[in-house]
Order: sequence, then structure tokens, then C-alpha cells
Amino acid sequence: MSSKIGIKKTVDLTEGSIPKKLLLFALPLIIGNILQQFYNIVDTIVVGKYLGEDALAAVGSAYTIMILITSIIIGLCMGASVFFSIRFGQKDYGGIRQSFFISFVGIFIVTIALNAFAYALLNVLINLMSIPIEIQAMFKEYMLVIFSGIFAVFLYNIFSNLLRAVGNSIIPLVFLAVSAITNVVLDLVFILYCKWGVIGAAAATVIAQYLSGIGIMLYYFIFGSDLRVKKADMKWDKHIFKEISRLSAMTCIQQSIMNLGILMVQGLVNSFGTAVMAAFAAGVKIDTLAYSPVQDFGNAFSSFVAQNYGAEKKERVKKGVKTAGFMLICFCALISLIVCLLASQLMTVFIDAENVNVITIGVKYLRIEGACYIGIGLLFMLYGYFRAINKPALSIILTVISLGVRVALSYILVYCTNIGEISIWISIPIGWLLADITGIIYGLILNKKVNSKDSTCLTS
Repeated sequence: MSSKIGIKKTVDLTEGSIPKKLLLFALPLIIGNILQQFYNIVDTIVVGKYLGEDALAAVGSAYTIMILITSIIIGLCMGASVFFSIRFGQKDYGGIRQSFFISFVGIFIVTIALNAFAYALLNVLINLMSIPIEIQAMFKEYMLVIFSGIFAVFLYNIFSNLLRAVGNSIIPLVFLAVSAITNVVLDLVFILYCKWGVIGAAAATVIAQYLSGIGIMLYYFIFGSDLRVKKADMKWDKHIFKEISRLSAMTCIQQSIMNLGILMVQGLVNSFGTAVMAAFAAGVKIDTLAYSPVQDFGNAFSSFVAQNYGAEKKERVKKGVKTAGFMLICFCALISLIVCLLASQLMTVFIDAENVNVITIGVKYLRIEGACYIGIGLLFMLYGYFRAINKPALSIILTVISLGVRVALSYILVYCTNIGEISIWISIPIGWLLADITGIIYGLILNKKVNSKDSTCLTS
């Protein structure tokens, strides 16, 4: 396995114990995502503690925009990785190399265009998000620097998704760990010692992003062996491009819709003032960190299904659905309990204890969302499954339902009730629930249909 492709520590998900293989593959993804969250979490802690509430509100809003922009790149790379995983399941290494070349060129062009649009439309974004006048200058300073890291996001994600597709989730983790430590150190140096303010926080993040992006690219070229693109692989294949484009575009649309909905909610949050903005900024960081493991587990499950789908191991896919579902439910129950019980203590990590109003708002947010993590966990699993069996459009449908309900209900409740920002908080899990119900019902219908055709199904 690893000797064939020249990449160490690969995991062939088509053989062996399903729980063990899922955990071995998912754990580095989970740890890696947690480390990646540190890019913004460290910014939030340092900014909130040392630069104040206004700076925290500015960085929090900036985080929402960056998530939207980078989700396009991440979605394209994730979609391409499904194609890589299927080829790996078929042991078609030439197909992996050629498809990687085609993906790299296509996503590179999209990344450059996104970077240009980000800078050109910055003032438009400020107006669309209703950024308060008192923090607009800080917001703009932060964004002008943070946008320069978009290309680094592309580098890291295109190479890390290739490695993960062939079962190597360790190396992406290593480079994220190094960059996360760098980010922490530079945050402290630039903000506390150099006194660069929000610009220092942004600069620390960008430098750390390039460290992971360039580092993993060099690893690929030095140790990639049979995965390394050769001159013969640099040819355009319309069929491969069409398949990768479909998978990538669908995943990208799904990721973008998800984060566009979050951006729209952020605009509504901003209308409540800087206290709610600061509480939401801190709460979202905690929230994201809490359920990011189930998102990564969903991605690991997607790779599992895609490899076995390519290898035509239908019964193994069925068993994997049951195993993954049980593991996910257990984890979500545990993390929900922790967040609900420790909501106040978690908020004080980001917000000074004297800022009682902001902490109180954040605690309400965390307890409402935290009690419902099973909803988002099941949704991530459904996303991963439908993407892996070549039905990525279904992930878009579920995302539209989840985000559409969240946004519409938030605005309706805010303007038709007197419960304030809590209207936004309760709308989020309701959206998750309705999307889950839709996905499960469709999965059961799909299962019934494909059983008669001897095809891969969702449940046994």
C-alpha cells in the first residue's frame, strides 16, 4: 500500500476492522481541524483580552467572511478528493495523478479570481454586513491583510485532500500542528510586543497558513513518489474534468450556501450591536471547535464510503453506516453535555470576566446550540455519504433546507417577536433538524430502490 504510492502512513479503508480504520483515519482529521480552528481562536482570545470588545467584534465579523470565501476553495478540493478516493479504491494511480493535475489547474484559477474579487468588493461587504461605523476601520485593516492568505488556503487544501484520499491523514496534521504553534507565538509577539493591533493578528494567521501550505506542497514533491505528477499526466481529459467539476462544484456550492447563510445571520446579529456581536464571535468559535470533530468524522466517513464504492464493496458500506452512526451519536451526546455544563467557563476564555453582559449573551447561545449537536452531526454524516456515492446534489438540497430555515426563521422571529437575539439562536438547530429528517427519509427511499438494483445503499 504505502510502498506502491510512496506515501507513508496510508490507511486502506477497504480492508480490516471498520471501527478501527475509521478511528485511525478520522482522529488525525479531527485533531487537524481543531488545530486549524486555532488560527482564529487564538486571534479571538488575544484580541478579546488585549484589544477590547470593538476589536473582537471586528475580527469576529471578518472570520465569517473568510469562512465564506475559503469554503469555496475547500469545497472544490473536497469534491476532487472524492474522485481521488474512488480511483484509489480501484488502485488506479495513473488516474489519481492525472485527475490531481486537472484539479490543481482548475482550482488554482478559481483561487486567483476569488482573491481579486475579495479585495475589489471589500467595501461592498462592509455595507452588506452592516458593520458598525466605529469598527469599520479595524475591520478593513484586518481584512486587507487576511485576504493575502487565500492562496495559502488553496495550497494546503489541495495537497492535504490528495493525501487524505489515499488514506494519509497524518501528514496534513503534522503541518497544521507546526503552523498552529507558529500562529500562537506570532500572535503574542505581534500584538503584545510589537503593538500592531488587529493587523498583527491577521499577519500571524497568514504567515502560519503559508507555513502549512508550502510545507505540505514540499512534502508531496519530495516524498510523493507514484503520486507525483509526471509530464505524461499533464494532459486534459474532458471526461475526468467533467466528473471532477461536477463533484467539486456541488461540494463547493454546498459549502458556500452553508456559509452564505451564516453570513446573512451575521448581518442580523450585527444589528443588535457590539455586545451581541462580541458574544456571537466568541460563541461561534466555541461552537465550531465543539462540533468540528463530527464534521471531520463525516469527511472521514465520506472517504471510507468513496474508497469502498470504488472497490464495489457494498456490504462493507452498509456496515460502515451503522458503525459510523453509533460512534457519532455517542460523541455528540458527550460534547453536548460538556458545552452546556461549562458554557460560562468557556466564554471567559475569550471574554474578560468583568464583561458580564457579553458572557451572559454567549452562554444563552451556547446552551441552545450545544444541546442540539446531534442535529449537525447527523447532517455532516449525510453530507459525506451522499457526496461519496456520487450524489452531491443531495448535500446541496439538505444545506438549502438547513440554511434556508435558519435565515428565514431568524428574520421572522426577530421582527415578529420580542425575544431579541434568542430568535437567531433557536432558528439554527431547527434548521438542522428539518434537514436531518429530509436526508434520512430520502436515504430510506433510496435504500429501498437500490436494493432491487444490487447497488450501494444507505442502510441495510
